[in-house]
Amino acid sequence: MSRTRTVSMSNQIDPELLKIMVCPESHARLIQVGDWLYSTDPATRRRYPVRDGLPIMLIEESEVVDEAEFNKTVQQAH
Repeated sequence: MSRTRTVSMSNQIDPELLKIMVCPESHARLIQVGDWLYSTDPATRRRYPVRDGLPIMLIEESEVVDEAEFNKTVQQAH
C-alpha cells in the first residue's frame, strides 16, 4: 500500500545554509524576512528574492531598500 504525501513549497531557507550565505555585493551576512534575504550591510541595503524556496542571489535581481525599511528590518531580526 503506497501513501501519497503532499509537500508544500516553503520559501524558508535552511538555517545552516543561511549561516554560510553572504551578499554577493558586500559579502555581509544575510537575514531572511518573508520571501526576501536582506543584506545586513547599511551601505548597500540590498534585498534578494526567494522564489519557490530558492534564493536568487543575483545583484541584477536584488532591490535596494530605503534606509528606514533597512533599519526597521535589521532591528526586528535581532
